[in-house]
Amino acid sequence: MTRGERRQTLESFGRGPALLSAAVRNFPKKMWLFKPSAERWSIHEIILHLADREASEYVRCRHVIAEPGSHIHHIDSARWAGSLGYFHQSTREALELVRRLRKMTYQLLAAVPEIVWAHTMSHPRDGVISLECWIEKQERHIPHHIARMAENYEMWLGSHPPRRTSSRSIDNRSRSHTPVRIAC
Repeated sequence: MTRGERRQTLESFGRGPALLSAAVRNFPKKMWLFKPSAERWSIHEIILHLADREASEYVRCRHVIAEPGSHIHHIDSARWAGSLGYFHQSTREALELVRRLRKMTYQLLAAVPEIVWAHTMSHPRDGVISLECWIEKQERHIPHHIARMAENYEMWLGSHPPRRTSSRSIDNRSRSHTPVRIAC
């Protein structure tokens, strides 16, 4: 990856929390607990997962910078979601945590010397990866989950069709803010 490509990836990485905040505003809160199936996470669970993941990646990033060659443990996201009581945790606080941790990581990475991008870590699932490879993976993580949220929303709409309204109600509704479907 060239310096320019890395800079673009880093900028995109830094915008992740803003993309997430914009996306969740498009989904009605009344459907955030909707699960399309037992195996899929609700929007609420996805937000909590993103906070846990951001916290663990915050530490991993610092490991690879400060202790190149570190062995990193794999986090079983499904086990965490099932064991940590996501249902009872605040999505507002989770979104704020994602925003703050991502900002700190972005600022750190924007200032690291060129040589640091070649530092590596050993991960049980991914093998040996460089900081440069790590940032590429992290840059895609939030958009991936925004797409899952959009899929949940589409499935929810399919099982909760809009109510029929009179033409007068439609005129009033068109003047108010209604959730917008996002394309991911």
